[in-house]
Amino acid sequence: MAKMLTGQEHHLAAADHHESAALHHRNASKYYQEGDHAHAAHQALIAHGHAQLASRHANDAPKYHVEHHSDSGVS
Repeated sequence: MAKMLTGQEHHLAAADHHESAALHHRNASKYYQEGDHAHAAHQALIAHGHAQLASRHANDAPKYHVEHHSDSGVS
């Protein structure tokens, strides 16, 4: 079973995935410039996956905060 992350852990995971996506996009650019389009496409696909994971964690962080830190008396 996957560990449930805290809000802070979601923020950190999002940042890590953004950094990984940036690295793979840079690699894709380098390979494309060199004419290795297949490798560039593969790197771009990996970058896209990291971007999606970053987005998921970025969306889950505020949900965690609302679920664990909201004032239940407020309507």
